[in-house]
Amino acid sequence: MELLQLQYFLAVARLEHMTEAARSLHVTQSSLSKTIQRLEEDLGVPLFDRTGRKLRLNEFGSSFLRRAERALFELEQGKQEIRDLSNREHSTLELAVTTASTLPGILREFRKKMPTIQIHVQMLTTQEMVTLLHRGEVDFCLSSPPIEGDDIECQIVFIDPILVAVPKGHRLADRSSVSLTELKDEWFVGVKRGYGTRDLVDSVCTAAGFVPQYVYEGDEPARLITLVEAEIGIAFIPSTARDSREHIKYLLVENHELVREIALLWHKSRYISRAALEFREVVVEYFGALSEQTM
Repeated sequence: MELLQLQYFLAVARLEHMTEAARSLHVTQSSLSKTIQRLEEDLGVPLFDRTGRKLRLNEFGSSFLRRAERALFELEQGKQEIRDLSNREHSTLELAVTTASTLPGILREFRKKMPTIQIHVQMLTTQEMVTLLHRGEVDFCLSSPPIEGDDIECQIVFIDPILVAVPKGHRLADRSSVSLTELKDEWFVGVKRGYGTRDLVDSVCTAAGFVPQYVYEGDEPARLITLVEAEIGIAFIPSTARDSREHIKYLLVENHELVREIALLWHKSRYISRAALEFREVVVEYFGALSEQTM
């Protein structure tokens, strides 16, 4: 059994389509098919049920996938450890976030301490982030909500109140707080389902007796304030994401503990580089200072 066979198998298993897998691997479809066929011959069983070019993992394939992922995961951790030991000053930090409002400040502090480290950040839905986390493909995640798992370490770093943002001309703009039931007939702008804050808000509003009516659903949280300012709708905004625009008013939510927990997540078995350890320290210090400011 060859390492290449395992790498090709993982690509086909995740995409369940031979043409798409070949494209992602930058190889010909015939080469990929032959490699998978040799792997199945080595194992003595088929790994996929085939319908044309579409494949689906069968019982043998699903069982083998868990082992293959674990084997390749350990090899990748070994490579990362060697790279870190041989070139500490020019490694890459892989991050995934579902909440980006505090990211600029965190990255600015990290850059001050380790200016030569490359940083790659992905803004993802909760499920997309969890997938990368389980595969060990990211060093850390900043997530709301926190995620629990046998292979996931979860450290809650901040409790972030969620506010209601309204334009200055809104009927509630002269208020400092509002109850959820007063919002049941409002139009909202928000992020799409799958983002932690959206799912939390929808759940709390449903418990309060109404489903928010959205006129805009996007994947760029930073755009929401602009839409509120344009009087397209009102929005639920975490306190860490509010800005000081003069035409926006932020209201507290009465009688509801509408807060999100921000957590730092990492894979228990992923190698933690010196840069990653430094990043974790920066995150904890940043949110510790933020907590003191809001007390």
